[in-house]
Amino acid sequence: MSFVKNFSKHFRSYRHDVSDKARQYACGLMQAGSRKNMDRMAEVVPEAKSRNLQQFLTHSKWDDRAVIDHVASEADALLGDRKKACLLIDESGFEKQGRMSVGTAHQWLGRLGKVDNGQVAVFGALTGGRYAVPVDVRLYLPKEEWTENPKRCAKAGIPEARRSFKTKDKLAIEIVQHACKNDLRFGWVGADAGYGKGPGFCKALDKMGQRFVVDIHSDFHVYLEDPAPYIPQKKTRRGRKFERYRSDAKSLEVREILGNYAFADLPVLKLRQTSRGTLKVRAFCQSVYVWDGVSEQADKWQMVVSQLLGSKPDTKISLTNFPQTTAIKTLAWMQRQRYWVERVFEDAKSECGMADYQVRKWQAWHHHMALVMMAMLFMLTERMRHADTYPLLSCADIEELLAHFLPRRNITKKEIIGQLEHRHRKRSAAIRSHANSSKKSKSINPHN
Repeated sequence: MSFVKNFSKHFRSYRHDVSDKARQYACGLMQAGSRKNMDRMAEVVPEAKSRNLQQFLTHSKWDDRAVIDHVASEADALLGDRKKACLLIDESGFEKQGRMSVGTAHQWLGRLGKVDNGQVAVFGALTGGRYAVPVDVRLYLPKEEWTENPKRCAKAGIPEARRSFKTKDKLAIEIVQHACKNDLRFGWVGADAGYGKGPGFCKALDKMGQRFVVDIHSDFHVYLEDPAPYIPQKKTRRGRKFERYRSDAKSLEVREILGNYAFADLPVLKLRQTSRGTLKVRAFCQSVYVWDGVSEQADKWQMVVSQLLGSKPDTKISLTNFPQTTAIKTLAWMQRQRYWVERVFEDAKSECGMADYQVRKWQAWHHHMALVMMAMLFMLTERMRHADTYPLLSCADIEELLAHFLPRRNITKKEIIGQLEHRHRKRSAAIRSHANSSKKSKSINPHN
């Protein structure tokens, strides 16, 4: 696969050359069918062996950050634009059994829509028009289960410099900072309401000089007038001086403001073409003040609200620090660009094996994600290259073509039976491990 050659330097050192394993793994991610784990890769990719691929991910010393930054640079050349491109921030969850996989905890997994056992990572995706590709990732380490447990961190191979607790907001800011350091070109940062729960993420972006369009929930509190924070003066000599800011203004929940607008009276805005026709919304902007309750002054931003036309109108509410002179159609279009990052995750998990890894340790997890991002870049390159002749070309189409045209392992009957028996041995080991864990849990908690 010639595309991998562009990245081969990252897999070579003066002692070792694992570029061939990188090629095998990348091919497997796009060739091994619906389940792209290393066993399946070994069944279809010529010369690939599951044990060798595991070694390549877990123990090889190649730099995943160098690969990810190379992906970001290539993506910027394709999509980067100081005005029209966007850096989208979003997280994705990966369901896991057991406790050994790095970062695993009982936590919210957005893909499942519930709290469950799994891993969560924060991603940055560069988008331009209808194209998007992941350009960065940071694994979230829950505080109580991981960063406050040094033995567990050491067993998972987490570098000591990475063992301090960081919120998802902090990881997202690091992604933006790293993108700026690498001079990626984008005009604003977008994120869902998970990063708009409070004003902290938006304030950090604003302080960095970044434009943003960040979703918020309907119970988010804003002010229609400057809350004018102040520190009260003491009226007596007794007691300590007041140190915290207060405000006499009353905040409102966003939903209270929405009730004052009749969407049916607003003009219809046509944003872009979709597979189901033209995306049409009605939208308005409202200047609001946002105060975190501790700062000496509030931030004056805009609240953008758009509602899809149709029998089931979807209403989006966002905060932005774009100037008031920005056209409402432009802001509504920016607000609706988050759709593309959801498509990125769908394609990455369905066609490039993002969630199909069989690794537990820190380095192996990041190695896998770097190779998935490299595969996603290949998908993007092919879609853009053939946009004129095949405008509807999808990642699923490319995977189907690769499965047909890439060299495929000529497997014997003996090998097929051997692979089947290998899978059964692994399943049996997993069943025994689960049974032993259940017995141990019951012995510790006999009343369960």
